Amino acid sequence: MLPYLVAAIIVVGLPTLYVAVRYREYHKFLAGAFFVSSGMQVYLCLANIPIPLVWTTAVQSPPLSAVRGAIHFVLFLACLYFGWVFRKQPGTQAGA
Repeated sequence: MLPYLVAAIIVVGLPTLYVAVRYREYHKFLAGAFFVSSGMQVYLCLANIPIPLVWTTAVQSPPLSAVRGAIHFVLFLACLYFGWVFRKQPGTQAGA
C-alpha cells in the first residue's frame, strides 16, 4: 500500500504544489477547502464518530480526526494569508 501512496503523492501532489505556489486564486480556493475540512474533522472528533476507510477494514479514530482538523486549520491560515492578505511588491521578480 505504501508504494501506491507515495506514487499518488508524487503524481498528484507535485503538480498541485506547483499550481498552489504560482497562482493566488488557488490559495483562495484552498483556504475555503481547508476551513471546511478542519471544521468537519473537529466536529467528527467532538461527536466521537469513527470514520470507516473505503474498501478497507480500517477505521479513523476520533483523536486522529482532531489531529487532522488541527493540521487543516493551520493550512487554512497559511492559504488565507497567501491568498488574501499577502501582496507581492511591485517590480519584484520571483526567485530574485
